[in-house]
Amino acid sequence: MIDLRSDTVTLPSPAMRHAMAEAEVGDDVWGEDPTVRALEERSAELLGAEAGLLVASGTMGNLVGLLAHVPRGGEIIGPAEIHTFSSEGAGHAVVVGASARAIPAADDGTIDLVAVRGAVRDPSDVHQPISALITIENTHALSMGQPLAPAYMQSLAELARDVRIPLFIDGARLFNAAVALGVPARDLVPARASATFCLSKSLACPVGSVVVGDTAFIARARRARKMVGGGMRQAGIIAAAGLVALRDGPLGMIDRLADDHANARYLADALASMPGVTGLDPTRVRTNFVLFAIGDQGRWPDDRAGRERAVRTRAAFLARLEARGVRMIEYPEGRIRAIPHYGIERADIDTTIAATRAALAEVGLGPAVTSARAQPAVAPQVSRRTATGSGPEPRPGARGRP
Repeated sequence: MIDLRSDTVTLPSPAMRHAMAEAEVGDDVWGEDPTVRALEERSAELLGAEAGLLVASGTMGNLVGLLAHVPRGGEIIGPAEIHTFSSEGAGHAVVVGASARAIPAADDGTIDLVAVRGAVRDPSDVHQPISALITIENTHALSMGQPLAPAYMQSLAELARDVRIPLFIDGARLFNAAVALGVPARDLVPARASATFCLSKSLACPVGSVVVGDTAFIARARRARKMVGGGMRQAGIIAAAGLVALRDGPLGMIDRLADDHANARYLADALASMPGVTGLDPTRVRTNFVLFAIGDQGRWPDDRAGRERAVRTRAAFLARLEARGVRMIEYPEGRIRAIPHYGIERADIDTTIAATRAALAEVGLGPAVTSARAQPAVAPQVSRRTATGSGPEPRPGARGRP
């Protein structure tokens, strides 16, 4: 099965498995796990921060970041469809007790700086909540994984300092942004900003994220992590995979992200040329996200009947695609998402292109493909290839996750 639903479906590399099995561990809640400490220090070094904190997930990274910055009743300023607001169970409201001041994002994933300044509340007015945090997502998922450039991040940070509100960066795929822009990841985390990034997405680790910032912020985040049940004991087994991912050069997972980006653009170029595919400009594919729609309409229908028809057509297409051994996933506003990742090779993308063309034909959105041979759905397979080195190895397989 070629699983393009997300980069969370990756399996750890053999080098990661070896490092996890051999990891030196201790009780991390007591600060005694040397492998966790090494990962936190490496993460802080890469992002130009004073300290780091290992957490269980990207959602937990965002949550403890908010808890460390925002008092109950405070307000968070950020893009309207940022993951923190739209896809984390309203944790900002339920757990943190904060409200959201949402600003529409531009096509490039940025939010207008004038609008951000205008969204800051008057602290002398008792009717208004206190503006407590500015947050941004890099890469920005709903804009098709657009990377936000260092100049913009610096301007946003300067604005935050000017209005005396901290800046927190949801950098789930921050290293994708850095590779796409050709800059060190530290250039995307301005001085005095805090951030989080995922190990378990494009970096291919089995679990975990890291929060970084100054020492005072990390101390508050550590307390917040404990409060939400994120204190882990011998967590060095998890951290060991992260240390492999963050190695320099071909021994790590960062530089190879360029391969994912190239595969995404290759896929997008092919999809955009197919009858029945809409809403896809391949020149906007700059990282590992490919978002597209299918059907004869260029936008999400305004009427309920049109939306229901589009959803049915999309579901039928995805089912036909999976029957040919390829998985993609539904995305907001009627779109479909495909994410190349570690373990997906160019041959897999060629297979995906052929399967997509055939599936479109089967749901009546493309010309018949007489040369395409239907392939039944198959269970995920584990590759028989093994690694001889310590860096990323060929694809060991892919699996689905919730």
